[in-house]
Amino acid sequence: MAKLIGNNPSQIPTNGDLGSMAFEDRTNYITKGASVHQPYRNIIINGDMSIAQRGTSATGLNAGTESYNTVDRWQTGIFTTSAVFTQSQSTDVPTGQGFAKSLKMDCTTADASLASAVQMFLRYKIEGQNLQYLNYANANAKSLTLSFWVKSNKTGTYIAEILRSGRTINKSYTIDSASTWEKKTITFEGDTGGSAISNNNSAGFSILFFLGNGSNMTSGTLQTTWGSYTDANRAVGQVNLADSTANEFYITGVQLEVSPNGEASDFEFLPHDVNLQRCQRYYTMIASGTNKLVALGGAYSASNSFFVYYPKVTFRATPSIDVASASNYYSLIGHASASNVDDFFLEGQTTNEVVRMANVTDFSGTTGSVYFIQTNNANAYVGLEAEL
Repeated sequence: MAKLIGNNPSQIPTNGDLGSMAFEDRTNYITKGASVHQPYRNIIINGDMSIAQRGTSATGLNAGTESYNTVDRWQTGIFTTSAVFTQSQSTDVPTGQGFAKSLKMDCTTADASLASAVQMFLRYKIEGQNLQYLNYANANAKSLTLSFWVKSNKTGTYIAEILRSGRTINKSYTIDSASTWEKKTITFEGDTGGSAISNNNSAGFSILFFLGNGSNMTSGTLQTTWGSYTDANRAVGQVNLADSTANEFYITGVQLEVSPNGEASDFEFLPHDVNLQRCQRYYTMIASGTNKLVALGGAYSASNSFFVYYPKVTFRATPSIDVASASNYYSLIGHASASNVDDFFLEGQTTNEVVRMANVTDFSGTTGSVYFIQTNNANAYVGLEAEL
């Protein structure tokens, strides 16, 4: 419980002490007239890059759709036929700032001359129902301050963007010193135009950090105020992180908050368990590696089985299964028998409360008997995904 203190903490404060009265918490004195930081002020979940349920490294990223690979909630878009990246959760972090992890992009195959349609970016999507207090499409729409720590050997101009409902605002920042952690702060004015952000669990808007773009997105004039979506104006001046295999890009401490004066507050660190549970709303890794329990269930015929998984948290939406499938990756074990499973899937109408799984092939068991699914291989994993 907070303690009320005066000029002399050992005595009851007098009327003369009231002007310097303060409340004491575990780390700070909140003095009269000072701003008070509200909990969960950071709109970004896992901005410290500490949660990576899918794994800590992903190689061969190129020429594909947007995908989630390592650090939770951070989507990667590498739309190029030549450049290739490895993404990882790194322990390289700014000194003395409290961070333990960062997200790293490492160019492994270069593309020094980007084709016109190339896009490369990191993207973070936010549910619309979490953005209602911003009052977008109203005269009093709130401004946002984006702050983050960044490091790259590739110095120069980079672009950060908010993208929503056919409208964008794009701001530049500069990496000044090679291979040095730098803190950046960008203010995005509130969007008084367009339509209101839908109050539901779909994407309200996205934050994009561009890493390289072809002429389709760099040939216009940078859209530094809110306006209609025009590709040519989105990434003007952006450097090409893919022009050398020596290039690396690190980012951590990403915070997006309402800030009327455009100043960034200190990064809001959350307990690990809270951060993990917030990530599990969008993705839950059920099991990965060898000899890990996936789900419990039973056989409803000699060749068919049924399993139930109870999610740790309520998913954003009905999840889909994310599974590594190969021969002998999983086993059904029980009733004095075991059977390899080459594949299984979500069956019937899944809900946010119960997820039902069924195997497709290779099951042979006893009707009415209890079984469980277990992983057999270090590369095996089963997750449930409800990403935006």
